[in-house]
Amino acid sequence: MIELNWGSPLTLHSTDGTEINAISTIEQARYWLEANWPTTGAARDTALSQIDAAMDCLLPVSSARAAFVSAASVAGFSPADKVQHLPAAR
Repeated sequence: MIELNWGSPLTLHSTDGTEINAISTIEQARYWLEANWPTTGAARDTALSQIDAAMDCLLPVSSARAAFVSAASVAGFSPADKVQHLPAAR
């Protein structure tokens, strides 16, 4: 099976401490949405359909990635590069 690279790996964090590490292919994103996603709803369904369309070469992979990030936001996740870290206590 050939995996579709979708750019730099994406790591997501939630406010409850859950982390999804280094999703680097569209297939990994699809797996997370189907098997491990904490919520259901329109954003998740849209991300799955966008991913399927990208896997069938009907949409750009960047559109599927954006839909995945949007679904992640709805589920309470933020990309690791957008997580604000508090300064360490002195």
